[in-house]
Amino acid sequence: MTAQDGTTRQLLQLGGVTVRFDRAGGRPALDAVDLAVAAHEIVCVLGPSGSGKSTLLRVVAGLQRTDAGQVLLEGRDQAGVPTHRRGVGLMFQDHQLFPQRDVAGNVAFGLRMRGASRADRERTVTELLDLVGLPGAERRAIAALSGGEQQRVALARALAPRPRLLMLDEPLGQLDRGLRERLVVELRRLFGELGTTVLAVTHDQGEAFALADRVVVMQDGRIAQSGTPLEVWRRPATEFVARFLGFDNVVEATVQGEAAVTPWGKVPVPDGTADGPCRLLVRPAGVHLTPAPEGLPCTVTARTFRGTHVALMLQPSGGPQLEAACALQDAPETGERVGVAFAARDVVVLDAATE
Repeated sequence: MTAQDGTTRQLLQLGGVTVRFDRAGGRPALDAVDLAVAAHEIVCVLGPSGSGKSTLLRVVAGLQRTDAGQVLLEGRDQAGVPTHRRGVGLMFQDHQLFPQRDVAGNVAFGLRMRGASRADRERTVTELLDLVGLPGAERRAIAALSGGEQQRVALARALAPRPRLLMLDEPLGQLDRGLRERLVVELRRLFGELGTTVLAVTHDQGEAFALADRVVVMQDGRIAQSGTPLEVWRRPATEFVARFLGFDNVVEATVQGEAAVTPWGKVPVPDGTADGPCRLLVRPAGVHLTPAPEGLPCTVTARTFRGTHVALMLQPSGGPQLEAACALQDAPETGERVGVAFAARDVVVLDAATE
């Protein structure tokens, strides 16, 4: 949402938030984290187990005390404000539905706690069940619902009090991949229709990239990179982010003019790249096959069908393995000899190499 002066209104702001579980001075669970979420923005926090993403969610919800820093919601400091007074919605991986209540009873629970009239509760329940694709399910038992249907009920319950911020913790983690892929598209549409501000944590990159306006990647309690899904995917900032996203074509290199000297020979770099040592990523799409013996000589050691393409593992005579993405009809067989050339547009200069 944009204010009258043209600036973006920040609904959530974290400033220097630190959480320590180990009081003996070990690594913080959150280490001076700064994060802002604009009104109506969908932000997904990605990271491996132990990176701090769930702790961040608990801090915003008021379920975890901080050792330092500040949490602001619509500019107001939340220090000492209990969870039920923060105006946020929570949806956890296991849904935490009430098995003794029917669907309507679950969805209306937060409204009952707020003293909403019976007519308001019934109207809201009907509207939300229509929105999440469960029209007429008010009297169904929770035990009779599929996993996907329970996920939709949990979402409707979280949305019922019209929270200013909806927080999701691995919301689709218990569902099979096909159902997750369908529901994530529906969630993005639904949040857009409602104008919901969302902060979600997940370890599933596909889920985050499909759902989010902005992706935040966490490492050891800190934010390693923040940007649009396209920005993060195309230009990972560090070797950690690159490898977390599944890119393994990373080597030490030294940039000299228009190319970098690497264990794979000279690799072209994007225009304007500064000279000097670095870590270099070559995205698999930028590893182009050529007829042997042109280019860098390699042997195909493995091939994996990925639906839209074939992932090839290539072993040069010198240097580490390379992964290449190849069209199915053009993919060579295991054991074949090929050449490799590199495309500068798929080369990314990462953090500088350490001494």
